[in-house]
Amino acid sequence: MTANEPPPNAQPDSPSEREHLERPRDGKNRFVRSMDNVRRDAAAAEYWAEHRCTYQEIADRFGYYDRSQAWRGIQAAKRDVALPAVTKLRQVESEELDALYVMAMEIIERNHVMVSHGRVVCGEDGQPLLDDGPRLQAIQTALRIRDQYQNLNGLKQPAKVEHSGGVKFEIVGVDPQDLV
Repeated sequence: MTANEPPPNAQPDSPSEREHLERPRDGKNRFVRSMDNVRRDAAAAEYWAEHRCTYQEIADRFGYYDRSQAWRGIQAAKRDVALPAVTKLRQVESEELDALYVMAMEIIERNHVMVSHGRVVCGEDGQPLLDDGPRLQAIQTALRIRDQYQNLNGLKQPAKVEHSGGVKFEIVGVDPQDLV
């Protein structure tokens, strides 16, 4: 047993300690916000907005452990308020990108004839020559649209940077001969 562990038969002394032990956790054993905490955060944020008091006053009034917990609660309430608007904005932007992507795909699927000086260019057999330029531009546009969609919805993996090689340490003011 270590000094940080409670004795095996120890019971929580106060209701607040029991409440801490019973807080809900997610699948990775991290604490999650209960509905009571969400309501408390919203009430604290509303009170803070109306009275512009210190975070310590918020902590004392709403039962936070300390002022940093009060600050975190108010920040969480701000995120909760913004979340529906952000979700709606992402949905609207996704729909617009989808419509643009469908138009680009329609251009890709069409056959485009080659035009020069306002006239259709025909081959030796009399058939109009096909122009791949519009199709290639539509492909580039479709790829850019997909890239924007991935950025909007957070589908891209973050870039992983690896560094290898030696490190050279230099001690200023010390002769390297003295270290040997």
